[in-house]
Amino acid sequence: MKSAPPCVLTLNGGSSSIRFAVYETGPVLRLRLAGKIDRLGSRVANLSVTYPAKKTPVAHPFRDSAHHTVAGFLLDWLGQQEVFASIAAVGHRVVHGMKHSQPERITAKLLAELHRLTPYAPEHLPREIELIEAVRKRHPKLPQVACFDTAFHRTLPRVATLLAIPRRYLKLGVERYGFHGLSYAFLMEELRRIAPVAAQGRVILAHLGNGASLAAVKRGRSIDTSMGFTPTAGLVMGTRSGDLDPGLLSFLSRREQMTPAQFEQMVNRESGLRGVSGTSADVRDLVAREAHDGRAGEAIALFCYQAKKWIGAYAAALGGVDTLVFAGGIGENAPLIRARICAGLEFLGLQLDRKRNAKNAAVISTNRRGRVKVRVIRTDEELMIARSVCRALELS
Repeated sequence: MKSAPPCVLTLNGGSSSIRFAVYETGPVLRLRLAGKIDRLGSRVANLSVTYPAKKTPVAHPFRDSAHHTVAGFLLDWLGQQEVFASIAAVGHRVVHGMKHSQPERITAKLLAELHRLTPYAPEHLPREIELIEAVRKRHPKLPQVACFDTAFHRTLPRVATLLAIPRRYLKLGVERYGFHGLSYAFLMEELRRIAPVAAQGRVILAHLGNGASLAAVKRGRSIDTSMGFTPTAGLVMGTRSGDLDPGLLSFLSRREQMTPAQFEQMVNRESGLRGVSGTSADVRDLVAREAHDGRAGEAIALFCYQAKKWIGAYAAALGGVDTLVFAGGIGENAPLIRARICAGLEFLGLQLDRKRNAKNAAVISTNRRGRVKVRVIRTDEELMIARSVCRALELS
């Protein structure tokens, strides 16, 4: 009897959700199942599972969404699935890797290092470490691989990593790192597949979702990115502020006796689109309301304005732009937002085709006047994690 091909489990733990997938290895990775647990921290979280043969996700609600309980629940559920017997390795998205530039097999030494790094990403790393340790405890012989979200940006030139603060803080690792690296790595692999010459040119990648950032890529290497020391920096996001005047912390500490912890809570969970609109962090909600809600309209306008500015800045850093790629939940599915971001950038040679944009086509730029090719590519961090695991462990 022929044995089943080995599979890779991917775990992508965020601050409010856990996404996972199982891929069958081979010349082309084949998705066996995928899902997510969201609403973490609420009384009733939800496990939603998608099977390739089924159109509708299957929901499994459960109570008590403390993260350690969720990790146990997820591993219990996965262990009951037939495919779990074929799992040969587990890959984790690890949001911060400091100087690590490649995926690495998780050892006791690397795990200890990740514990030391938690102050650099307190919103994410503790959750990711919990998942790693839960797998280690239940399946100690199962290889695990850390796929670092910062690794893609380790090619940034020195000038793009420096922060203009006293140099002594460099010894503490205080510099610009950049994030969304797994998404960007996937997008560049896809671009090399569909347009290999363009992938070696001047590329701006726009990962626009609840978390949002842009990256400038030249000859396949990241040279700048909007997120910095933490994922809070850069473009305004769903609940994150993006770049702020550092004097704001001093002002609010005097005026409202705000503590650093309260400030961190505000800029990560109460700001961004939610803070400006006062109603929602979801672009779909805000677009639906903007005709009669001025604050919703301002939130959308701010998001598009800032994204436009980053594109202009990266065109300058790259010495021009050949390709612009939209990805992420907003970038892939919101024609109105893409159109507003690109409006006024015709001087760069960027011209959208209205009909193609409305259909979320793979190429949404016009062939007649646009010198810049504008693409929509659906990103897939889970598939990128699985590919990284297979390469790191030489799984076929």
